[in-house]
Amino acid sequence: MIPQEIIRQKRNGAILSAADIDGFIGALGRGELAESQIGAFAMAVWFRGMTRDETVALTLAMARSGDTLSWQGIGRPVADKHSTGGVGDNVSLMLAPIGAACGLAVPMISGRGLGHTGGTLDKLESIPGYGITPDAARFRKVVDEVGCAIIGQTGALAPADGKLYAVRDVTATVDSVPLITASILSKKLAAGLETLVLDVKIGSGAFMTSLEEAETLARSLVEVANGAGVKTSALITDMNQPLADAAGNVVELRNCLDFLKGNKAGTRLETIILAFASEMLVQAGIAASTAEAEGRAREALASGKAAEVFGRMVYGLGGPVDLLENPDRYLVSAPVQTPVLAAADGWLGACDARAIGVSVIDLGGGRRRPQDKIDHRVGFSDILPLGTKVSKGDRIAVVHAADEASGERAAANLSANYRIVETAPDLPPVIVTRI
Repeated sequence: MIPQEIIRQKRNGAILSAADIDGFIGALGRGELAESQIGAFAMAVWFRGMTRDETVALTLAMARSGDTLSWQGIGRPVADKHSTGGVGDNVSLMLAPIGAACGLAVPMISGRGLGHTGGTLDKLESIPGYGITPDAARFRKVVDEVGCAIIGQTGALAPADGKLYAVRDVTATVDSVPLITASILSKKLAAGLETLVLDVKIGSGAFMTSLEEAETLARSLVEVANGAGVKTSALITDMNQPLADAAGNVVELRNCLDFLKGNKAGTRLETIILAFASEMLVQAGIAASTAEAEGRAREALASGKAAEVFGRMVYGLGGPVDLLENPDRYLVSAPVQTPVLAAADGWLGACDARAIGVSVIDLGGGRRRPQDKIDHRVGFSDILPLGTKVSKGDRIAVVHAADEASGERAAANLSANYRIVETAPDLPPVIVTRI
């Protein structure tokens, strides 16, 4: 395999063979390529694209570049979910235990915050003792005994993806659909999944802002994952406002516990969680229809079984045994809570969800640089959904801040972020379409 020859072929628009792609990615994983060669390959793909078969080959090669997990003998269908990222998107925290309570094995490998979006791992690290990087034996033990475990990616899982992404990040090639597809799916394939559901978000708080962009990415992910042997579907969901009524780390964990205790019924968050639970259960063959699957998911919540599974997962990964019963003992609150007040009478008509995510970072709840430490306490809670009728001075959210000055600044910014209209707005559905 001559790297520059493969780069030349792709630069000229040729369709690469699976053997050539496998050889190039293998050399990348072994550290045999110069950064200039990796960057040139990424740029050639950005300009020339890849066919479905090429993208499948790229995904499989990246998945094989490191360790792969096996769940042989687990006795349950192995399933997972992935989101392209949003604001107030804590779906994974509730979906994994619901799936496990319904008979799935959910070995969920999640990430940190990216840009303005929150990260599942950052939220879980709000829990004292919770280990996001357990060894393989403990990971397997928790999934086997509890049914789910949410952890972080190790360097041994799809390492070629990490090396390629680091170069893409500094060569303006992140937004290539084949490269995005291979990056997301290589880690999922390496995790040994049988089925996968994808949450591709669209709107002001998403990376994809148009339906055309979202559909292109969703179709690529679904076609390539199925082509690689993982039964996969995708839902395109609305991200024009925070999904939960909280945005931050501890505040979203509290939201999760409230949801599992049955206190968030009738919300947009519940709609999405039940929809993804239904997809997972039908794909895995546990339920014959979405109606049956939704009924099973609702029962797992109503019976308290999903909450019990979440508590056992937390304890199994090093967290406190009584988090659900005594959250205030473990989840540290910010010292300052500042109300956000409506600026006028009317209906909450629109907001910039991305700006809300950026405000969490400004409060200290996210990272500007990879090495930054975050303040898990800060963020927003009690966020009213769009379409709510308010009077001037009504509380529309609460800021959780480290000090009075940052709390007042964030409250003023959030109040100004919301557009209040004279008539009830026509809002998009929370689930836009299925791919």
